[in-house]
Amino acid sequence: MRILAFSDLHRDQAAARSIIEASKEADVLIGCGDFATRGEGAVETLRILRESVVPVVLVHGNHDDPDEIARFCSDWSDGHYLHGSSFTLSGVPFFGLGGEIPSRNEHAWNAAESEERAGIILSDLPAGAVLVTHTPPHGTADLQRDGTHEGSEAIRAAILARTPRICLCGHIHNSWGTSGTIDETRVFNLGPTINWFDI
Repeated sequence: MRILAFSDLHRDQAAARSIIEASKEADVLIGCGDFATRGEGAVETLRILRESVVPVVLVHGNHDDPDEIARFCSDWSDGHYLHGSSFTLSGVPFFGLGGEIPSRNEHAWNAAESEERAGIILSDLPAGAVLVTHTPPHGTADLQRDGTHEGSEAIRAAILARTPRICLCGHIHNSWGTSGTIDETRVFNLGPTINWFDI
């Protein structure tokens, strides 16, 4: 299966159109959140992604309104919004967890989960799934400019417990394009570019 994945478009419609053009060569398109910026503009970005001719798997980012994403995807037969839920394509399960984990700002638009809540959600992660998150796991592909790690402990624990095939994420802009390994699982922080994976 050939995956095209990205994160953090933040209303960049030109980048979205480039991704859609490239996705014609994919089996599935994955968006790891932050289609909007500070709660605005997600729908305009998602309308472009809806032009995909292959199934699309989405999670919300911390800049997105989860209810707005869910409403947009409710009548999109090939759009699969995942937050604590899974979707299976050609026998491969995809599991999603959106938002910032844990919350690191108090803005009204910030969509976040506590580590405790994220751990509960991730208890349903199927073994061997493609794990799609907005936040990276703590300690891997999550390095900020000041040298601190701002990933999620709950995501890291779930990877160690369930060994997903791969973890695709975004959120930490300073770590776009970086990757690492947790046990047997490769982790990739994507950014708003075209990223190819074969599983």
